[in-house]
Amino acid sequence: MDEKHMIGGLAWNQQRTNSRSKLWIIIPSILSFLYILFRGWWSILPSTNETSFLKFNRERINWEPCGDFEASPLECSSIHVPMDQFDLQNSGNRTFTIPLVRMRGSNATQNLLLNPGGPGASGFQFLYNRGKQLKAVVGEGYHLLSFDPRGVNSSTPTASCYPDDRTRQKLAHVRSLDVLGDSPEVYAWAQNFFRACSDTMGEHAMYLNTPQTAADMNSILDALGQEDMIYWGFSYGSLLGQTYAGLFPERSKRVIIDGVVNQFEWYEGLFEAQSLIDTDTVLDGFFEECINAGADTCTLASLATSKEKLRNTVLSYIHMLQQQPIGVYINNSVYGLLDYEKVWYNGFLEALYKPSIWSTLADNMYKLIQGNATNAFLEYANKEIRDWRHEANEFITLNDGISGPEHWPQDRQTFLENITPLFNHSLFSPVQSKIYYMRQHWNIPKTHSYVPRKGVKTTHPMLILSTTYDPVCPLIAAWSANEAFEGSQVIEVKGYGHCSVALPSVCVAKYVREFLYGGKLPDTYTQCEVDSSYFHRLNKSRQLPAYKHFEDAEEARIHLAQVLLARNWDFALGK
Repeated sequence: MDEKHMIGGLAWNQQRTNSRSKLWIIIPSILSFLYILFRGWWSILPSTNETSFLKFNRERINWEPCGDFEASPLECSSIHVPMDQFDLQNSGNRTFTIPLVRMRGSNATQNLLLNPGGPGASGFQFLYNRGKQLKAVVGEGYHLLSFDPRGVNSSTPTASCYPDDRTRQKLAHVRSLDVLGDSPEVYAWAQNFFRACSDTMGEHAMYLNTPQTAADMNSILDALGQEDMIYWGFSYGSLLGQTYAGLFPERSKRVIIDGVVNQFEWYEGLFEAQSLIDTDTVLDGFFEECINAGADTCTLASLATSKEKLRNTVLSYIHMLQQQPIGVYINNSVYGLLDYEKVWYNGFLEALYKPSIWSTLADNMYKLIQGNATNAFLEYANKEIRDWRHEANEFITLNDGISGPEHWPQDRQTFLENITPLFNHSLFSPVQSKIYYMRQHWNIPKTHSYVPRKGVKTTHPMLILSTTYDPVCPLIAAWSANEAFEGSQVIEVKGYGHCSVALPSVCVAKYVREFLYGGKLPDTYTQCEVDSSYFHRLNKSRQLPAYKHFEDAEEARIHLAQVLLARNWDFALGK
């Protein structure tokens, strides 16, 4: 095959891969939407086939089959919750609809509630894509249940600052990654953004916050006829778990938080300022592990003899892209620019979350520095990091914390002087620029009164999971949660990445099972080793194999599930 046809084939394969990726993102949303639509239509018809509904003991809701994922059937339902969980009179007849999705365990009598993070990530998408692997880790003793929180995905009303997707595509984008140069534009854009959010959502806008979602989880439990909260929350889901445990400690029987958000900084300070304190350490870990692996496994290692020299080589090249982007031409329908922002944020930042793609990043960067930009362009130039088609992330983040004119100077120059020091925490700090301007102008009234506190005694102590170096939820935040919840215990996964699922560790899985089934926690702070190395030879399909052999069949099954979770987990990235 000649080079022209080979490159054309690469482009076609990449387009096909991107199409499949978008399809897997869209399918869960379509399923949940169709379920709600069908349920509403069905309710106005005479009841002619009661067996189409699934009804279980103690539960106050009906379920309906809503698809299969790799031979694992899913069932769906929904509940209506008050607009204001803490003031029913204020709610009147105004509600949110919360869709539920469940994968049943063969030996289960209780439900494990799951939240994938965000805020704004879909529980439907989460369980549809990752349910089978999570089930292998958890075992058959729990039903896995997730949901689209209020404002998210197919919940109604959905959090939105735009009347339709076409308007969103037209108006949502603003340049913000050049902290000084983009300041005038993003400052003006944020004023319009706040007004659009308020106008589009109306009164419901005030009740899109984490304490309300925590109370919604009680409504879910009540609908299930389940008294005790059994929960595993990842990333922002760790904040939701802490908020729930702070508000309802008497129902918090088995709460796992994973990849921990500092709730004190989230509600009372500036979460973003702390969140990136270990990000550059993870970047340094990428270069160190590459050098340790050697050029036979990490091609990038052939460019330097030490991690410091490799770091300088790569960062110098990326700096050159700031001065001069590269024009890449594949064919007359696939071409464009490969610039600094695309490589740095679409490539490096995402890889810091997921060490399972470090080999691919290193391979792409080696070829790019050698003058072949094709792989990097196809991988990073047009990557859609997040396409949620709603603004739940912004509503919840800004409604939870300290936002608006009461807390921030309103003239641009003074505000810029105040936030400029915050960009010194990490080389990636500019990714947070836009949210600061949103905070400045956000003027939707705050309707929750939740204040985190220390020494909370839950029904059973909490399990806290974290990696040693998490790029967005540093280990120090896990210690803040440990201090907040009496008797809780921290397990540290000795490695890099976001949440314990970023790296395979059967050690962690065993502790999770012991906690869920018997309430057992380690006697003291505990570290777990990782069952993998960071760099591997890529096969022809650029995929990684399982990392380690286990004699025990169950351990081998858990390990394979963890490998797949680490490889395919969809973290909530955005900029």
